[in-house]
Amino acid sequence: MTDPLVRDALRAFVAEREWAQFHTPENLAKSISIEAAELLECFQWNADADTDAVKEELADVLTYCLLLADRLGVDPDQIVLDKLELTRTKYPADRARGRSTKYDAL
Repeated sequence: MTDPLVRDALRAFVAEREWAQFHTPENLAKSISIEAAELLECFQWNADADTDAVKEELADVLTYCLLLADRLGVDPDQIVLDKLELTRTKYPADRARGRSTKYDAL
């Protein structure tokens, strides 16, 4: 999922601006939340949001997520796979298929 070229481009972008000093885990987590709210705002009054606006906001969310993973020294692909495995046990396909029920009510 995460191309090393993307990671390196993000690192270079931040380094060129000397922004790493501001990228504490706390600040990056706040930025993820703020950008996620801006993504949601695209759909606030219209379920058929402008695709270009959605792509821009989604890119912002992903950027901050990748920066946080980098700052924490974790591999984004691996933590997604690890979480998927945990979720797989909470939502067995035979019980969860086609249902949106929370795992404790399956």
